Amino acid sequence: MRTLLTAALLLAATVPPAGGPWRAPAGRPDPAVVRVETGAVRGAVTDEHRVFQGIPYAFAERWRSPGPARRWDGVRDATEPGPMCPQVGSDYADTASTNEDCLVLNVTTPRAHATGRPVMVWIHGDGALGAGHFSDARALASRGVVVVTINYRLGVFGAFGYPGLANSGTYGLQDQQAALRWVRRNISSFGGDPSNVTVFGVSYGALSIGGQLTSPGARGLFRRAIMQSGETMMDMPAGSMFPGLPAAPSFAWRGTAEVEALGRVYAEKLGCRDLACLRALPVEDILAVPQIMNVFQAYAYGNEVLPVSPAEAIRAGRFHRVPVLAGATRDEHRLFVGLNYDAAGAPMTAGQYGTLVSEAFGDDAARVMREYPPGSYRSPGEAWAAVMTDRMWARGVHEQNTLLARHVPVYGYEFADRDAPMFLPLEADFDWGAYHASDLPYLFPERKARLTAAQLRLADRMTGYWTNFARTGSPNGPGLPAWPRLSEGPRSTLSLAPDAIRPVDYAAGHRLDLWE
Repeated sequence: MRTLLTAALLLAATVPPAGGPWRAPAGRPDPAVVRVETGAVRGAVTDEHRVFQGIPYAFAERWRSPGPARRWDGVRDATEPGPMCPQVGSDYADTASTNEDCLVLNVTTPRAHATGRPVMVWIHGDGALGAGHFSDARALASRGVVVVTINYRLGVFGAFGYPGLANSGTYGLQDQQAALRWVRRNISSFGGDPSNVTVFGVSYGALSIGGQLTSPGARGLFRRAIMQSGETMMDMPAGSMFPGLPAAPSFAWRGTAEVEALGRVYAEKLGCRDLACLRALPVEDILAVPQIMNVFQAYAYGNEVLPVSPAEAIRAGRFHRVPVLAGATRDEHRLFVGLNYDAAGAPMTAGQYGTLVSEAFGDDAARVMREYPPGSYRSPGEAWAAVMTDRMWARGVHEQNTLLARHVPVYGYEFADRDAPMFLPLEADFDWGAYHASDLPYLFPERKARLTAAQLRLADRMTGYWTNFARTGSPNGPGLPAWPRLSEGPRSTLSLAPDAIRPVDYAAGHRLDLWE
């Protein structure tokens, strides 16, 4: 389902630079040309922005750590996106790729020349689809920040494990660190401050940031972190993500031994008995194995990149001491229920709801049914979505934020616009509410977004909060409703809704006393 989600995001996010081309007056340096450590690049310049796309930040052979990018002669064209990392694509977006030389990034800056601007590095969501250039960063850059969006290896290419591989199951995380090191060395050429870098991401990207917060190799690479709908602390009750899927102690992380055992299974499916055979396979042969990109999405721990599970490291207080802004949407799980049932033409029945609750909660099922009776919701599917939003997403995000707030400033939020436009290509008589990732168009708007005037005001305020945090470590600023730190009390999570931004008691709103 994350694959379907990202495919739709890709359809909604790519737009050409706004405004007409800008040309430097005679005798002045060309603002479209910037020199980085591997050569010069020429981007696109408009009246308001400069956009540089497809800049190589590293090079990596299959299932090896990333190394330096290759140098080039002359001026490299950076006006078009670079190659996407290998992925299957979907029925909803043409994102198929077989190019493993894909470690590129994109830089968006304000047009006006300046130095020392805050830097925001975006890690896109999904672990099997996507690319950095699908996120239009101009609205954020217009607030005076430099935005970097990155590609990194996905699925079986980013989290595959096999005996004998160094740091099995962490190649995507290693790529992200390589991109952050590139930023530290080169971003001043674009007017950015290499000492003021904020990483931000959604879903799988936020999960990755949870890993980076605990990875020794990421120490000092970023000053602040924003995690939107991240799964760092989340587990999976039986049947929660897909019907029939067994329970799992972690959504995000697996031990190295488990990942390598899974790698052996899939090596046999690929007809290989050793690494040499696996590395020699054409990309097309690997991608042809059903679900192989989705199977290898959880990152491995018990290695140099992630010595322990990031969830356990955060519980023990072992993470990089940086301010954090983090939260989730009000109705996270409605997306997955709607996709699995209503959009598939088979809305959940009351009987199915009772069976799911029994399978997920066993002896506690009766209590859950009393707390979430299907008659109190518009449909059994909406009841199940409420259960899983509270039990999985809210419980995980609240634990994450509460633990982090013991050591660093944390600003918690809940995106609560239940009329957020559905930008996925879905047709179903289902109330999607504030579904998973429904906040993205408010930060990465594009011309086709169906936002009302009130929603545009919310988008403007959210962009202000996010860029203020990147600039100073606090989202607060002139003209914005006050955002308290999470440590200030139970009513300190900021609810973000059109013309209704206010602090709320997040734990009470999601019945976390029951789930604790």
